[in-house]
Amino acid sequence: MKKIINGKKYDTDTAKILGSTGYSHPGDFSYWYEALYQKKTGEFFLHGVGGAMSKYARSTGLNEWTGGEEIIPLSPEEARKWAEKNIEAEEYERIFGTCEE
Repeated sequence: MKKIINGKKYDTDTAKILGSTGYSHPGDFSYWYEALYQKKTGEFFLHGVGGAMSKYARSTGLNEWTGGEEIIPLSPEEARKWAEKNIEAEEYERIFGTCEE
């Protein structure tokens, strides 16, 4: 997915995927998938996809919903917080550096 936000381009094809998480499978209305990416510039963003009953749903008319997707730019701190909740400790430290015990 490619999207321009505040004059900056975000492209899942050219950015590096750092980690992902999700729930269920694409045929489920509650399905969702999120992936953390890092651009060559060092900026982070989240790419999310989901079914009609997920936070990525979008309205198609009178009380009708369908699945959707979104790109959300993240600050380094927001990316760290997302990673703490959603990826393994080894991957986190590979991306953000070793943490204190």
